[in-house]
Amino acid sequence: VQLQASGGGTVQAGGSLRLSCAASGGTFSSHFRGWFRQAPGKEREFVAVIVWSDGTTYYADSVKGRFTISKDDAKNTVYLQMNSLKPEDTSVYYCAAQGAIVGSYYRRPQVYDYWGLGTQVTVSS
Repeated sequence: VQLQASGGGTVQAGGSLRLSCAASGGTFSSHFRGWFRQAPGKEREFVAVIVWSDGTTYYADSVKGRFTISKDDAKNTVYLQMNSLKPEDTSVYYCAAQGAIVGSYYRRPQVYDYWGLGTQVTVSS
């Protein structure tokens, strides 16, 4: 499975961006598609995840109410709509995919086998 992330850029605080993550080369019968981010000198952190089979979503507390993860089944693509962006949202954003994940382990980057190249999001104050 190959993941291709796009849509990053530079925006002023309070602005919006939409990231896309297109998958190719394989499918999962039931899987998790997530977004993580990593700022310089920091660990990669969970942002949001969507369960492909039923659309269930989970978010990090820091983005809840501002970010929305969604999917397009026909395009095998996941989106991350980011609104009310803050300077602390500045990071490289990565999309990830995994088959089966137990419980809340979806928050851990270590459980994901498939990763896209990151896309830079910069929020200026």
